[in-house]
Amino acid sequence: MSAPAQTDPERLASGPAGPLMALLAFAFYATHDVLIRILGETYSVFQIMFYMGLLSFPMLVVILIRDPHPGTLRAVHPWWMTLRTLMVVASAFGAFYAFTVLPLAQVYAVLFASPLLVTLLAIPVLGERVGIHRGLAVVVGLIGVLVVLRPGAQDITLGHISALISALAAALVGVTSRKIGRAERSAVLLLYPMMANVVIMAVLMAPVYVPMALPHLGVVAIIAFLALLAMMLTISAYRRAEAALVAPMQYSQILWAAFYGALLFNESPDRWTVAGAGLIVGSGLYIVFRESRRNVSANRPVQRTRMRNESVAAPRPVIIAAEAANADS
Repeated sequence: MSAPAQTDPERLASGPAGPLMALLAFAFYATHDVLIRILGETYSVFQIMFYMGLLSFPMLVVILIRDPHPGTLRAVHPWWMTLRTLMVVASAFGAFYAFTVLPLAQVYAVLFASPLLVTLLAIPVLGERVGIHRGLAVVVGLIGVLVVLRPGAQDITLGHISALISALAAALVGVTSRKIGRAERSAVLLLYPMMANVVIMAVLMAPVYVPMALPHLGVVAIIAFLALLAMMLTISAYRRAEAALVAPMQYSQILWAAFYGALLFNESPDRWTVAGAGLIVGSGLYIVFRESRRNVSANRPVQRTRMRNESVAAPRPVIIAAEAANADS
C-alpha cells in the first residue's frame, strides 16, 4: 500500500479560510472598479491614476518598511524591469479606461482572457511547453473573447481595444515577473511601477486636468485603500490554500459586475457576453484544475503560481495570472 500524500498542516488547519479570503478580496476589487467607473464620469483616467498613485505612496512605505530583504533599489535586470514597469502602467490604464466606457461585465469578460495569453507568452519567454489539453483550452477561451467582442456584428470601440491591451499587458507582467521575480526585491517590484505611474500620468493629465473636489479625493483614497486591502487578503489566501482553490475565486468578479451594473448603471449582460464569459471562465478553470494535479505536466504553468505584491494602482481582474513570481519569498 502506498504511503498517504503529505499535507501541509497549516493549510489543512485553515479549512476554507483561503478561498473565503480570496472571495472577500475580489469583492473589494470589484467595488474598487465601480468607484473608478463613477469617478470616470467627471475626471480623466490619467487624473484618477495619478492621484491613486500619489495617495498610495504612504501605504506602500508601510509595506516596504516591513521588507526583510536587504539590498538597494537598483534593478538586477533593468531591461526586463523596464518592460514590466511599462506593462503594469499600460495594463492599469487600459482596464481603468475600459471600466469608464463599457459595461462592467463585458470588461471583466475580456480581462479574464489574460491567463490564456500568459500561457501563450510563456512559450517564447519562459520556455514552457503547452500540451494538447492546455492548447485546446486556450483556443476555446480565445473564441470566447471573439464571442464577447463579435467583430463585424458590433462596433469595436476604443474601450474594447483598451480592455484587450490591458489583458495582453497584464499577461506580459505575469511572464516577466516569473522570469525575474526571484532575483528582484519586492521593494523594486513595487516602487518602479508606482513611480512610473505617477510621472507618466502627471504628464498625460496636464491638458485635461480638472480640479478635484475634496470628497472625490477621498474616494480616490478609498480606492487605493481597497486595492491594498484586497492585495493583502489575496496574499494571505495563497498562503493558506492551494492555487486550485484560490485562483477560481477571481471569477466571482463577474457576479459582482452583474450586481453593481444592474444596481448602479442599469446594465445587464447580453447573451453574447454571458456565452463568451462562460467559455473564457470555463477554459481558465479547466487549466487551473487540470494543472493542479500532480504529474500532469512537466512545467508549472503561470496560472498555478501564486501572486506577490504589486503596485496598488494596478488592475487586478487578472491578478492571479499577472503576478506569478517568487511567491514563497
